This record gives sequence, structure tokens and C-alpha cells, in this order.
Amino acid sequence: MQAPRRFLVILCAFALLDAARAAVVPAPLFTHNAVLQRGKPVPVWGTADAGEKVSVAFAGQSLATTADAAGRWRIDLAPLPASATPAELVIKGTNTITLTNILVGEVWLASGQSNMEWALKNTYDASLDIPASARFPQIRHIQIAKKVSDSPLSKASGTWNVASPATTGDFSAVAYYFAVDIHQFLNVPIGIIHSSWGGTRIESWLTPDALRSDPAFATVAEGWTKALASYPDAKLKHDAAVTAWKADQAAAKAAGQAFTKRAPYPPWGPGHHATPGGLNNGMIAPLAPYALRGALWYQGEANAEKASEYHALFSALITGWRSQFAQGDFPFYWAQLANYKANNADATPWASLREAQNRTLALPGTGQAVITDIGDYNDIHPRNKKDVGRRLARIALARTYDKNLAASGPVFAAAEQVGPSFRVRFTEVWGGLRAPLNTLSGFELAGEDKVFKPADAKIEKDTVLVTSAEVPDPVAVRYAWRNAPAAGLFNNEGLPAVPFRSDTW
Repeated sequence: MQAPRRFLVILCAFALLDAARAAVVPAPLFTHNAVLQRGKPVPVWGTADAGEKVSVAFAGQSLATTADAAGRWRIDLAPLPASATPAELVIKGTNTITLTNILVGEVWLASGQSNMEWALKNTYDASLDIPASARFPQIRHIQIAKKVSDSPLSKASGTWNVASPATTGDFSAVAYYFAVDIHQFLNVPIGIIHSSWGGTRIESWLTPDALRSDPAFATVAEGWTKALASYPDAKLKHDAAVTAWKADQAAAKAAGQAFTKRAPYPPWGPGHHATPGGLNNGMIAPLAPYALRGALWYQGEANAEKASEYHALFSALITGWRSQFAQGDFPFYWAQLANYKANNADATPWASLREAQNRTLALPGTGQAVITDIGDYNDIHPRNKKDVGRRLARIALARTYDKNLAASGPVFAAAEQVGPSFRVRFTEVWGGLRAPLNTLSGFELAGEDKVFKPADAKIEKDTVLVTSAEVPDPVAVRYAWRNAPAAGLFNNEGLPAVPFRSDTW
């Protein structure tokens, strides 16, 4: 009896091993509750055994292919119309995977650092909007797990969740508010792929090819090489600092005292989220080529002290992602940095970073939401995310979906000297210029000495006349050129003017 039983066990083990090896596995974005992009080909892909026949069936389409020598397969569904009727996506190989509650609508990728990662439950409007999310089951959100990698990965972790009071508190607040406005305006399902990480620099999100595309980016590689070289010593110091921190924490607890000191920040080194290209490899590469409409971006705080590098890096990120997803110059919209003191409200690094973001509008299909009026002077994480999402939605509705909406506040067009004053002209005035606080602050003038002084400003039709008794012969004008500007110019749609300067000093 023992020999036949052992033989049966061995046979079962081989059968199980063969089944596991042959199992068709779809890419990680294909889970229950997913939203597929309408109106363009929809790639469905994954892994199987080399040479295994794989089929995909959805919405009346049934297509088949064969996995290549590496076990990879891909099938492109023909463009689909929007559909809020839950459907099944069936993937067959030697096994069958049936994904349920699949909708078709608009899909947007949301990425960046902590202000994009910021959860809905931590916003001003959470107590109102989380219960109300029960009305929006056609909005879906997938959070991609944080992962650093030295090479592009093919898999990531995440699950699509249906908007509901039980789930939306953990959604990206900016992305959720964007989705609500787009959904209500277009009346189609909305899918948000959320892949962000707080405190991260832009170079971590670039593709490896993009990082190699410009000799100027060599400084990024050089800086990282130095960080790796110094890591062993830095790690020893960090470990000692953590030990001391824990001792202080324990002492405070024993004394019944509050302990608010933050844990020491780990040094840059292997596996750190500052790895150039590391977050693209781990958190963006596995998502391509999922069909999507466009991307949303909220990042820049971590790069503000090196603003001179940002324009080139940001442009390379956008072109790199577009190449990565191979869907043309898809829309790419971002939030410009909010107003925040950043150690010194009157310093200008954040103004320079905003200018770098503004320059990136030269790329096709881009747009920018200005939020210098809704930040928090004392908090790098402003709680008002609803207006950020809404302003991004305005851009998408106007420029992607061709709706007649204002997408921007006043944009600097020209400045001319008029005696002791400067007259500034704008585009995007949308019914006229406004100063809701009655006092039009934020303007400065400078003479040949290049020293800017606060200026008086008044609206005259679609222009602003700027004058300063301290600058009788001005040669340059600028507006909102501070980390935390007191800026008060809007258009008639309530959108703030884009910070600018006429000089190149």
C-alpha cells in the first residue's frame, strides 16, 4: 500500500507544479472593479507558459494569442464605448480568470509626492465628502504599492476599489476630487491609478532612458554615486541617532511627558526612494502600457532648492512617460507649488521652482493649476485639496474634453514702461481682472540696480498699472515672486494669476 500511495502523492505534486507553472497571470492593473479606457485600443497583457495559447473576452470581443519564449503575452482590444454596466473580463489559458464589475470610461494616472498622496480622510472636507462618496460607485481608485527598483519591473501590487464611505478616505484626495468633477460633467466611469510617494524627488520618477537623455543630468548620477560611497558611514551615524532617539522616547514615556521629536531621517543609500529612476522602475514601468487618457502630477517641493534643474528634469519626465506608455502625447496636467513659507516666506526658491513648472508648458498637451491662493503658510500639506482637484478638472474639461470653461487664471503677456509705471497685459482674463481683497498685492518693481521694491497696483480694464515711489524709473516687474506670496489678482472666474517676472536676472 505504501508504494502506490507514494506514487500517487508524487503524481499529485507534479500535477500541482505543472498547473502553477502554466497558470495565466494578468498584469497587476487587471483586477475586479477595474476601469478600462474608452475610445482607444486597450492592451491586456500578462504572463503564462512559453507557447501557451491565451484568449481574452470582453464586451463581445474575443481575441487570442500565444505567449512568447519568455512567457509574455499581450492582446489589444478594439476601442470600447463608455459603459457603466458592470461586465466580465475573461482571460483563459490552461486556467480561467474571470474579473467582475469591470467598467469602461476615463482613466487617469495620478503621481507625485506627499500632496498627491495626501488622503481624502485628512482634508478639510472629509466629514462631508466621504459619506457622500456612496453616490459615486462609478469612480474607482487603485493604489500602487511603494517599491524602489534598480531595473524596470513587470509587476506591481494594488487593487481597484469602488468609491464608497468605506474606501474613499484612503483615496488620493486631489485625484478623487478631480474624478468627481470629471464624472459629474461627462457622466462616464472614472478610474484613477494612484502611484505616488511622499518626500520624493523628480529624478526618482524618470525613466532610465530619460536620465541618460541629457548630459546635464550627469550631476544626478554623480550625486547618487557620492551618496552610495558615503552610505556605510552615514548608516552607522543614523543607527546611533536612532538608538539615541529611542532612548529619549522611552525616557519621556517613563516621565509621562509628550514626545514629539521625529525619528532620524534615513540616509540615501541602496533601496532608498531617492534612487534615480528607482520609483519609475518600481511604480510606473509595471503600469505600462495600460490604456489611459492622461496623467496628473503634484510634486516639486523636494526639488525646490535646486529649481534650476527642474525644467529639464520635468520635461524629460513627461516625454519619458509618454514614450513608456506609447499612447502619443497624452495630456499631462500638474499642480504648481502652493504658497508656503519654506523656512522664509520672503525667499524665492519656490518661486523659481514655479517658474520651471511654468516653462514646461512649452510641451504639447500640458496644463497647470495655480494654487498660490489656497496653500498654507505654515504647513507644506495644505488641507484644501478640493480646489486643487477642481482646478485640474477644469483644465482637463477645457483642453482634453473640449468644454467651454476657463482653465487658467490671468497669464502674463507683456509689460511696458509708462513713465514711472509699468503696464502689465494679460491673457486668460475671462470676463475681466479682479482683486477680491480690494488691495492688489504681490507686485514689485526694480530699476537698473535690480533691487525689487513693493509696488502699488491697480486694475485698468484688462491690464494692471504698477507703480512704486521707491522705483521712479522701473525696468522690470514681477508678481507673486515669493515662497509664500501675498498675491491677490484673479480673473472673473475666480482663478488666480500665474506668478511671473519680466526680467531674466
